Amino acid sequence: MSDLPQREAAAAAELAARLRTVTPARVGLGRTGVSLETRDLLDFQRCHAQARGAVHARLDSGALAAAMSELSGGETLQLHSQAADRTTYLQRPDLGRKLDEPSRKSLAESARAGAFELALIVADGLSALAAERHAAPLVKELLPLLRGWRLAPICVVEQGRVAIGDEIGAILGAQIAVVLIGERPGLSSPDSLGAYITWEPRPGRTDAERNCISNIRPEGLSYAQAAQDLAVILIEARRHKLTGVALKEQARRLEATER
Repeated sequence: MSDLPQREAAAAAELAARLRTVTPARVGLGRTGVSLETRDLLDFQRCHAQARGAVHARLDSGALAAAMSELSGGETLQLHSQAADRTTYLQRPDLGRKLDEPSRKSLAESARAGAFELALIVADGLSALAAERHAAPLVKELLPLLRGWRLAPICVVEQGRVAIGDEIGAILGAQIAVVLIGERPGLSSPDSLGAYITWEPRPGRTDAERNCISNIRPEGLSYAQAAQDLAVILIEARRHKLTGVALKEQARRLEATER
């Protein structure tokens, strides 16, 4: 009787074992009959609960603002979107893209026309956990790379989405807005931070006009590497006066010219 099925099963198990050393994804899970093994099922339920918890958690904006002030040595503004609470935020994405009136007034008082090249904004997004864990370490790596830039006061936003950076940048009159925001949690990454870069931020900008650096966390893209990547994009954005798809196309054209 052929032992081919046993050899194939052993090869598949070996491949799955190798893959599990390079990815947290659920690869080659065992079976008991037609069901998952109990340990894998419990692990799935644990990770699902962590992801749900990250979505519903509230940002400790006071602590984060204090950390940002300590890093920058300057003013940090605590702002809020028009989504009054987490339930509203999840049900009404449009409200998470706009500042409430008290925040708008507070921000306008800090605006100085033509004074700022860069506005750094930290928002909870869909994972307050990501913002609390990773925004400060990333900014710590980033600030030394921004010497010579005219920086606006760092803004910490509760119940914010990516596009809220457009309104903030426009009110501040900043050339570029960078939004550090908690990304949608996954089963292996409840605390992934994203960075969204927009040239000449203003309401109505589209995602095609932004550049994104994703999965910033120790298990993904390191703080140091993310800061380096972000600094490069900022330099190129200021040089070419654009971001998003247009910046990528410009980079490809320059690369083709240099060949």
